[in-house]
Amino acid sequence: MIETPLDQNTIPPYHALINRKEITMILRIILIGAACALVVIACVKQAKDTAVTEKKGAEEGADADLTGNVFFEEWDTPFGIPPFDRITEEDYTPAFEKAMELHTQEIAAIADNADPATFENTLEALDYSGELLTRVARVFFSQRSAVTNDKIQEIAQIVMPMLTRHRDNVLLNEKLFARIKAVHDKADAASLDPEQKTLLEETYKDFVRGGANLNREDKAALRKLNEELSVLQLNFSDNILKENNRFKMVLTKKEDLAGLPDRVIAASAEAAKKELDRDDAWLFTLHKPSLIPFLQFSEKRDLREKMFTGYIERGNNGDDLDNNENVSRIIDLRIKKANLLGYETFADFILDRKMAKTPAAVYGLLDEIWDAALPVAKKEAAGLQKMIDREGGKFKLQPWDWWYYAEKLRAEKYDLDESELRPYFKLENVRKGAFDLATRLYGVKFIPRDDVPKYHEDARVFEVTEADTSHVGILFVDYFPRKSKRGGAWCGGYRDQHVRNGKKITPLVTNVGNFSMPTEDKPALLSFEEVTTLFHEFGHALHALLMDVKYPASGSVKSDFVELPSQIMENWAIEPEMLKLYARHYETGEPIPDELIEKIQKAKNFNEGFRSVEYLAACYLDMNWHVLTEPPEDTVAGFEKKALDKIGLIPEIVVRYRSPYFAHIFSGTYYSAGYYSYIWSAVLDADAFEAFKETSLFDKETAASFRKNILSRGGAEDPNTLYVRFRGAKPDTKALLKRKGFL
Repeated sequence: MIETPLDQNTIPPYHALINRKEITMILRIILIGAACALVVIACVKQAKDTAVTEKKGAEEGADADLTGNVFFEEWDTPFGIPPFDRITEEDYTPAFEKAMELHTQEIAAIADNADPATFENTLEALDYSGELLTRVARVFFSQRSAVTNDKIQEIAQIVMPMLTRHRDNVLLNEKLFARIKAVHDKADAASLDPEQKTLLEETYKDFVRGGANLNREDKAALRKLNEELSVLQLNFSDNILKENNRFKMVLTKKEDLAGLPDRVIAASAEAAKKELDRDDAWLFTLHKPSLIPFLQFSEKRDLREKMFTGYIERGNNGDDLDNNENVSRIIDLRIKKANLLGYETFADFILDRKMAKTPAAVYGLLDEIWDAALPVAKKEAAGLQKMIDREGGKFKLQPWDWWYYAEKLRAEKYDLDESELRPYFKLENVRKGAFDLATRLYGVKFIPRDDVPKYHEDARVFEVTEADTSHVGILFVDYFPRKSKRGGAWCGGYRDQHVRNGKKITPLVTNVGNFSMPTEDKPALLSFEEVTTLFHEFGHALHALLMDVKYPASGSVKSDFVELPSQIMENWAIEPEMLKLYARHYETGEPIPDELIEKIQKAKNFNEGFRSVEYLAACYLDMNWHVLTEPPEDTVAGFEKKALDKIGLIPEIVVRYRSPYFAHIFSGTYYSAGYYSYIWSAVLDADAFEAFKETSLFDKETAASFRKNILSRGGAEDPNTLYVRFRGAKPDTKALLKRKGFL
């Protein structure tokens, strides 16, 4: 696959900072005390200030008049969509306060129940508790990712520590855990179905990993660790958002635009007009539709270096947005937390709940693919250097040169450049192509709805139905960058599918991206990287939409399995038969010609060494941070350099995420010691797609099996069991190595 190397949340090619899976995990943390920390942060110095602010916010929330607060009303909107136009920022803090109060009462009722503990009166009751808190958190966290502002960030500083303490109050409730343990200890005698067994086992582990077996002194210590981590992680995330928005490169000379396509020049001129109110300048930022084309096409090497350096130095500038101290403190606290809970390292703590299970298994997979990818990357670097020498460049290839010369080499070697492809990838056509694929595979349809609430004017809303028109769910798509939106692309949502009181609750799902925007004279024309990203996130959306589980907690899927439904969709995007269906010229409507398809196929593994190496290097860096048994004496930069030197990362390639902006692992814990998840899932998706290749691209029987055994089950059963049930055997890495061209 052609992938974008520099994305704030690359999958690869892209992914979310806070996606549906992470939000689900956050809610599971809130409701039943999952062990991973909330996606939150602020430096240690700010913790005291935060506490003061929090106290003030809590007092205001307690005294607030809840009359008119939309969270305490029945939503009579179509499909129960949040009434976004009526939700105010002032609603959140009192809503969180009251929701936690009500949830505390529900927890007390479960814990103090005089009847013997059963699955129904304990586990089931616990999982269904906190409905109001779920509602508030869903809206708040989704808005904080897609339409945030200073006020929402301030509210996060107030409520996140409150939520952390609330989570710990649930986790460390001795009466509640005693009831859970009582059910768990007699589980063998209970007639539980697979989903119930999974809920019981996962909930029991949540409490044990959350400190339920600790003594009183250690429980108090764990509370302090969790609260400080929650504050640190929030600030790490906020700093990156501010860094992304702060960088601006303003050009005023036409000669500085040399090499840039007309569409890039037009977009930068519009950005200058919109943000700077200038008609005599061109504005370039670190947002991907601006950054990546500049690195690919600008002939101005000094300006490419400026853009690239701005990107890789985020959070590392020794100022108020510097994240180095946050990283050091987070690592220190994570080691302490893991040790307190009986684990040697934080990686051991995290992986105990993943498919991989152990750091050794993760390193084993990384080593296998690294050994195949690194020689390829070295050959690619040599090829780019030859081009530089041939052109009389008289300089050594540097990281800010890679994209520029790789693009030139691709055009030379395969007679293919991005400008040829974009006219065939009008956003609306690509989106329709993804929808049509889902219809062919699973029979579902997507109906535009202009009569329902939207959280932002850029969003488009679709009702999803089965072939018989029965309602499945709602999908919001929101594809263009803005200052109020985090970088990258992700799948989120306002409600998960589950069953309550015998009624199926349907999902409200979002796909959010930062794709190329339309200009005055052209629609939004996507790069191929953006095309695969759209298909990827749509795969996550299908997973959410087609889930068919009973319990809310079943929506939580292990990170090294959750990327299977998304990454498998990327395979279709590049298939010739699929390209013919959705890739049509935006002006003529003509399908993409066979000549271009052939070029795409020949070039599909071009630059694969680079893509694999810069991603895998980030996986190693993540793991190396989290297998530490004590904080390193070295600086963050020093530790990072030693880690990357150890694996032999060549100097022409910079790790996909440097530590000060590695948001996947430091703004939350869903991908901490887990960034390997994408390559683990890639093994699965490459093998799974072979099932379609062995039959046909749109084989109904294979699709039905994938839907039944993978998509519909969510986290209701062990993922290894689900995969073998679909494929009939365990996956083999050969399919992935073959797809990457390494075999």
